[in-house]
This record gives sequence, C-alpha cells and structure tokens, in this order.
Amino acid sequence: MPMDNVQKTDPDIYHLARMELQRQREGLELIPSENFASLAVMEAQGSVLTNKYSEGYPGKRYYGGNQFVDGCENLAIDRAKQIFHADHANVQPHAGSQANMAAYFALLQPGDKIMGLNLSHGGHLTHGSPVNFSGKVYKIIPYNVHPTTHRLDFDAIERLAKEEKPQLIVAGYTAYPRQVDFKRFSEIAEATDAHFMVDMAHIAGLIAGGVHPQPFPHADVITTTTHKTLRGPRGAMILCKQEFQQMIDKAVFPGLQGGPFDHAIAAKAVCLKEAMQPEFSEYAKSIVENAAALAESLMEEGFVLVSGGTDTHLLLADLTNMKITGKEAQIALDEANITVNKNTIPYDTQSPFVTSGIRLGTPALTTRGMGKSEMKEIGRMIKRVCSALNDASVKAKVREEVLELTKKFPLYPELG
Repeated sequence: MPMDNVQKTDPDIYHLARMELQRQREGLELIPSENFASLAVMEAQGSVLTNKYSEGYPGKRYYGGNQFVDGCENLAIDRAKQIFHADHANVQPHAGSQANMAAYFALLQPGDKIMGLNLSHGGHLTHGSPVNFSGKVYKIIPYNVHPTTHRLDFDAIERLAKEEKPQLIVAGYTAYPRQVDFKRFSEIAEATDAHFMVDMAHIAGLIAGGVHPQPFPHADVITTTTHKTLRGPRGAMILCKQEFQQMIDKAVFPGLQGGPFDHAIAAKAVCLKEAMQPEFSEYAKSIVENAAALAESLMEEGFVLVSGGTDTHLLLADLTNMKITGKEAQIALDEANITVNKNTIPYDTQSPFVTSGIRLGTPALTTRGMGKSEMKEIGRMIKRVCSALNDASVKAKVREEVLELTKKFPLYPELG
C-alpha cells in the first residue's frame, strides 16, 4: 500500500519496506507457503478496523461500539462456512499454530495421544514436535510415509492407530506433495474411536478452488491459515461440525486469545469473497498445473522428487544424487534471486539445519500470471545454479534472466 505517512514518520521502516517490495518484484518466489495478497486484502488489513477492541464474539462482546466489526466477522464466518461446507467457523485465531492449539485444547486433555505425520516426513511443528507445545503437552505418536514410495501408508497408519488408540488423528501437511484421502483417515479414526482433525493450511486455496477434495464431512475439526494458497492475510480459522462449536469457541476465547484482530478478520472476509469468484477456481487449477510442469522440468534436469512428483501446489526435491545439501542449494538460489527453502526429506540423514532437500511451490508465481512455459524455464535455471554452487558468473547470469522474466509479470504496479 502507499506508505507516504510512514515515509515521513519513520524513514527507516519505509526504506526497508520498499526494499522488500523490490525483492518480491525482482525475484522468483517459490516457497509454497507464500503468496501475494491482493490490494483489497492489504487495504482491509491496513484499515481503521485496527483501532477497535472487540473481546468476545458477534453479538456477545465485552465492549461497546462493535456493530460494524460484528458485521465484518459475520461475513467472514458465513463465507468460510459456505466455501468449506462447514457447520461452524471461528475466524479469530491469529495464526495456524494458535488455531491448532485451540483445537487440541477443545478436543483433548493434557497427556492425551495425538497421531500426526513425522515432522521430517512432511508434518508440522504443531503436529507433535518435541520442541513445540504439542510435543510437550501431549503424547505424540508419529506416523511415517512409506519408505519406498514416500506416500501415506494407510495400512501402516491403521495398524498404528489400533495399537496406540490415540484420542486424535491429524492429517494435513507442510511438505507432502500428494492429495490426501480424508475418507480413509476418517474410517481409521472411527475404527479407533479417535477424533479426526485436518490441518489444511497449505491446501485451503486448492480446496476452495475445487482442485482438491473437501475435508468435510469426514473431519470433525479443520484448521487452516489464510495466507498460503488461499491468498489472504496472515491469520487462521477453525471450522468444525456443529457438536464441537461451543468447545472450539471457548478454546479460542477466553481460552487462548483476548481481543481479536478485527482488521485481519476483515481481510480474511475479503480473501474469502475473492475465493468464491469463478476466476479463483481457474487460479487454483493453474497452481496445480504449474506445479506439475515445474516437477516435469526438474525431473528432466535430473532432480529426484519425493514421491515421484506432485498432485498439489508443492514439490520436494531430494538433492542426494547431486551431492549437495538443501542449505547449499537455498543459499545459492537466493543469490540468483530464486527463493526456495531447505527442507528435510523422508528418512533424511542430514540435520534439519542442513537437510537433503528443497521445497518448492507455485502459488505466488501463479498469482503473478506465470504459466507452464515459465515453469519449464525456471526448472532449467534451478538446475544451472545447483550444478555450479560456487560459480558466481553462473549465478549472475541466472539472476539477469530472472530479472528479465519478472519484468514481464509486474507485481503491484499500482504501488509505484
């Protein structure tokens, strides 16, 4: 957004923000959890709604003067319920981790068992990492992907669930490139008398756009962020079946949070309205097509992809055959204006600070209007950099090509 007042008040912050805008404009953003929100979303988030305090829920606030923020929150709730076929939506969680914490607090007691995907196999910190609250408060039973196919092994998951009898089974991942069979998970949960929760943070936009199956009616509770494939503001939501509404709402407030971020809730409502438009379905379809094209290009260049490819917006490249680490690749690609993140691969022998892989995704570049031909070109650029990590001239040449490519797909030209 225009930052004339910031420029006058705090030139240092203004300068850093403009530099970040330049970085986004001149680089290829391939981190699958990042996207470019619309100007409408950013306007809502930077609006006068940031001034209001509205502890409670619409119609049941602890402060006066909430008639208009109630309207914003109700719009966000109604739109989320419609898009994701939910009985109830709580749009107040500040972030995905808080949404997951609230869901756990609603469904579980401390010490209860949670089954979630092993972090190094594509799970999330809040699905049971020992350094996270989830691993400290609950007993974590990790499940793994198949050692050969690197796909979910439902027979093994079912055996583990019947043996451990968890109170909650979690599906939804940060680095799993395949569609998720929510029905199969729900059958396992039902057979073991467990609740079933889906963390759809990464794939919410794909679900909204109709290119990934819906978690409901199979899930009891769904959590999601709003800023990844959904292309909204940084924030989160919890959706649930009617029987869990009261528990979820109490866990969010007063259980974990105080006053909600009304400006962020308004921005969530805007992004949800955008997701209800026909063009969003085309956008989601293009994300998946672009990911497949990028995967094909990388495999043609000799990269090994975890699970052999992708069904979604992301892919995970195993760099072991190239004898480089994820950390080395991330640093070198950064120097060529290509942004990825180092990532563990299933059964990784490297530490999480080094890793054997890189994670890539196509939501942000699809937002810019890039298509399959650009993905093919980008795959070749990535190979050139990864094949010459210490060659400054190669990285400089690729950086020039990146700048030429990004000029064809201008980002936020309205911002000057």
